[in-house]
Amino acid sequence: MTGTGALGTVALSGLSWPALIADQTGNEYKPQRQPLVVKPVLTYEVPARREKTSWRPWGGIQTEKDATVEVARIQGEIKILNSKADFPVTFLPVSTARTVKDLEAIKDLGSADLFVVYAAGGGMNMFDALNKMGKNIIIFCRYNSGPVYLWYEIISPRYLRQHTDQLAVKGIDDNDVVIDSLDELMWRFRALAGLKNTVGSRILAIGGAGAWSQPLEVVMKTVSEKYKLDIQTVSYEELGALIIEARKDNSVLSDARNRAGEYLKDSGILLETDSKYVENCFVLEEVFKRLMNKFNCRAITVNNCMGTIMPLADTTACLTLSLLNDAGYLAFCESDFVVVPAGMLMANISGTPSFLNDPTYPHNKTITLAHCTAPRRMDGKKLHPARILTHFESDFGAAPKVEMRIGQTVTNILPDFKFERNVGLLGKITDNPFHDICRSQIDINFECDSKKVAEEMPGFHWITVYGDYLKEAEYALKKIGIKLETLGLT
Repeated sequence: MTGTGALGTVALSGLSWPALIADQTGNEYKPQRQPLVVKPVLTYEVPARREKTSWRPWGGIQTEKDATVEVARIQGEIKILNSKADFPVTFLPVSTARTVKDLEAIKDLGSADLFVVYAAGGGMNMFDALNKMGKNIIIFCRYNSGPVYLWYEIISPRYLRQHTDQLAVKGIDDNDVVIDSLDELMWRFRALAGLKNTVGSRILAIGGAGAWSQPLEVVMKTVSEKYKLDIQTVSYEELGALIIEARKDNSVLSDARNRAGEYLKDSGILLETDSKYVENCFVLEEVFKRLMNKFNCRAITVNNCMGTIMPLADTTACLTLSLLNDAGYLAFCESDFVVVPAGMLMANISGTPSFLNDPTYPHNKTITLAHCTAPRRMDGKKLHPARILTHFESDFGAAPKVEMRIGQTVTNILPDFKFERNVGLLGKITDNPFHDICRSQIDINFECDSKKVAEEMPGFHWITVYGDYLKEAEYALKKIGIKLETLGLT
């Protein structure tokens, strides 16, 4: 298996269906997010009384007994956070430190993704020491949630601004400071969990990488720098050979027929194309799942899906990608790496599938979003009703028209071509129309002026997820040097 990171995609040689089957017996890859590993550290000091002079700083943690009680308070709050988290997270034991030497003695700092510094007291050299480790850092200060912390007073002028009028610490800013609120911690954790599962992750590109109407080399260089994706490639020649072999496997054909039959029995499904195309989509799904298992990844994208894959699979990839998204994989059409990384990030933040779509022109505070590969399990739980039709442009194969939830709040991320400025737009689904365009269609309503959206929307493809995740998106994207501009709230 060969890593690429950007344009230098290299196909895995020697692929064969018997080899895929043999390699994966009893070793099926399970699509799931990796946990964010959080290390809580309480910094404090124990001042000694001195006569007729100031001897203690602000703050309610002044003794070892105070610190012991505070550790118990932090542990109780961690239990609350852990019980409410809707994303995978692991909390390491709470450690305490009065000096940099105390920090150096903490053995599990290196295994953390995130330090939460409970800044009750102590010198800012401890913050510097932690920051030099290259981890994400959140500085938590108390005002009303317990004994007030020293750094509630001075975190901005003394540390973040370093006694100047501008932010002066690399990697930490005002977004990384939380006062009292567990909810404010939670959404930041959610954002960083999404970022961890995206940056440096592996994705399988069938037919290679693409970039919608952009210079491929430029886009992929930027993808490598910002998202550090490990892009693996399977050529269409290799895929075609695998499909031919899979179709000779009676167990694969039998399973595809059975699964297609069960899928079509769903009371929420209306079949309006030939059932053989649906069965072929399940064969293709099996091939894709085996390939992702081989590459140890949960993300896949299909280049040239508007034509090249159809004669090989004798169907379209539309329904197959929908099935994979519903099963917990991250599956995208078109291999447009201008938008695919944002789709991976938003799925990893929300824990639900993301809908890669074509936007239209905003008018009357409404815009239509459409594509033929929409997931049915958009909320991560319940399968929405769908009509199974042909892919619109080819009038061939099987593509779902998913009836998304009317009134549902959705987050839309609009990536720019330069990976410098994304736009975030909240909306509510108002209709599932049926125009002569890509099959899954939603009209969303938004609050800001339509002309403003038209003027500010960058790039082309959008990513849509259920729920409001604008704060998480802004926080995560900033960590990799992309600014998120929010247009309007519902």
